[in-house]
Amino acid sequence: MELCSQAATSPPTPTAHREDVPILLFAMLVGVAVLPLYASQVMLGALDASLHLRAWSSLVTALTMFGYAVGLVALVPLVDRLPNRPLIGATLAAQAVCLGTAALAPTPVVFLAASFAIGVTASAIQMLVPAAASLAPPQARGAVVGNVMSGLMLGILLSRPLASIATRAFGWRGFFIADAVLLATVAALAVPRLPPHLPAQKPSYRALIASLGRLVVSVDTLRRHALYQGLLMIGFNAFWTSIAVVLAHAPVHCSATQIAVFALAGAGGAVAAPIAGYAADRGHATHAKQSAHVIAIVAVIVAAWALTAPLPRMVAIALAAASAFLLDAGVIADQALGRRAINLLAPESRGRVNGLFTGLFFIGGAIGAALSGPMLALTGWLGVTGVTLVAFAAAAVIHLTHRDRTLS
Repeated sequence: MELCSQAATSPPTPTAHREDVPILLFAMLVGVAVLPLYASQVMLGALDASLHLRAWSSLVTALTMFGYAVGLVALVPLVDRLPNRPLIGATLAAQAVCLGTAALAPTPVVFLAASFAIGVTASAIQMLVPAAASLAPPQARGAVVGNVMSGLMLGILLSRPLASIATRAFGWRGFFIADAVLLATVAALAVPRLPPHLPAQKPSYRALIASLGRLVVSVDTLRRHALYQGLLMIGFNAFWTSIAVVLAHAPVHCSATQIAVFALAGAGGAVAAPIAGYAADRGHATHAKQSAHVIAIVAVIVAAWALTAPLPRMVAIALAAASAFLLDAGVIADQALGRRAINLLAPESRGRVNGLFTGLFFIGGAIGAALSGPMLALTGWLGVTGVTLVAFAAAAVIHLTHRDRTLS
């Protein structure tokens, strides 16, 4: 299937009744839906004590993330075949049920199965992004995608500190119950506001799945932006997987609460998403992309220096927090620009390219998380930031040397 690479080829979208659509509500919805993907990382001790998971503890987050990957491939393509509103509503309802099942799980097997199912149904996030994008004409799509992306990235960045606080206050079961109730409430408010989009073409499910590989091969915009974001995610995950360990030890000796506050500082980087989208809508996509890469590179250099130089403790922490904010801002801005670019492609394949984009850069995230432990053990913080710097620089260089960056 051919995808158009220019926004002008997409049919105009009527917007008269859409100005009042609460994009903020969609941002809240994706933020709530993404919370359980990462939350289990900070509650493994409580889960083990309650369910006696023992060696299975390490599988909780892995199963959730694997389920999410399965959902990207198996469920998200249905956006290009089925009416979007009932599909998204049913998937979100299923996620709420799975969260409730996890909260009430009496045995490790039930909880692990629910964790996998939570990941699968959380893929509704990647159905919501193109649905929200379709609410705006091409010349305003970056701002809409950026606003929704703010909610998504805030959910990712806040998931660990919020889960940690909720687990201490209400227990791990309380966190899952609260997330289920919150998700159901926000979904009930947001889903009726989704555009009643019905795909013009209805390819078979087998044809949808079979087309995924062809889309990766044939759509240059998808490949390029997935590569940029995949490289940035190597550094992003290497940084955030290691930073808590570094902050907890000499020379800064942060407490768990202080580390949670530090994570909140990084979460502020989500403000970059709507700014980047706004800039792209006004014809500055290439410059915005370059700026995002430069900001991320500068941030990791400052982070490396802050936590290794002989600085006063509070100065080191403040510099590290500022660098975390800027690093997140750079990575998030790049992702928002990438999502804007792929959502200007042909609408009949928008669901699949969104799922593929996320799935491809998740590979980079997995690589970064896998590298962080060995690099930290062997070479310390400078080794981790060195990997991050190389990944960020590679994204910047590849982008700069690409000849046709009109939609980048």
